[in-house]
This record gives sequence, C-alpha cells and structure tokens, in this order.
Amino acid sequence: MSHPSSPGHADDTLHVHQGSLRGYLTGFVLAAILTIIPFWLVMGHVFDNRWLTITLVLLLAVVQIFVHIVYFLHLDTHSEGGWNMMAFIFTIVLVVIVLGASIWVMYNENANMMPMSPQYQRSGDT
Repeated sequence: MSHPSSPGHADDTLHVHQGSLRGYLTGFVLAAILTIIPFWLVMGHVFDNRWLTITLVLLLAVVQIFVHIVYFLHLDTHSEGGWNMMAFIFTIVLVVIVLGASIWVMYNENANMMPMSPQYQRSGDT
C-alpha cells in the first residue's frame, strides 16, 4: 500500500505538474505566451504611453518568473517540507538587499561627487 504523500501516488493534486510531460508542456506554452506578448507590445507600438508598455512588460516578466518557479523548478510550500521555498525566499531577500544597497551607494556617490573644473573638462576633449 502506498502512502498518500509518496511521489508515485497519482491522486496527489498538489504535485501533478511536477515532472510530468503535461506539466512541462504547460510551463513551456505559458512561458512562450509570456514572451510573445511583451515582444508584440514593444514591436507593434501598441500603446502610445511608453510607461504603460514598460509596466506591462515588467509585470509579464514577474508572472513568467513565477511560471518558471512552479513548472520548471518545482518550488512550492510542500517540497522538502517547505525548506526549498524558505531557501528561495531567503535568496530573494538577499538579492534585493544587495541590489538595493548597490543602487543606493551608486546614487549617493554620484550625488556627492565634486563637479569637474572647466580646465579638466577641456583637456578631456582631446
């Protein structure tokens, strides 16, 4: 008798997409659609508002990240007792902290940089 949470159990609806051909094809189709739509938005100049286009492309990119996480990386709250998801969230937090701190440092360095004197600006043109 197999245990209901065993990997080979067919009725486990939470993990149906993991490792099956149907799951990979679903992920592939979703990823392809989420790639084609932004390409069409940008190349077809669908919206006159540039910021709306940028926002939609970024939103679709975030959705595509989640499609990859679920269908290809198989990360959910039930795999490995939730530790995989916790490790992934910790990684995301670290990446956000490092990127945010780097952007903050570069912005402050640029804002506090002394302007060049005119004589150095002229000598740089040669």
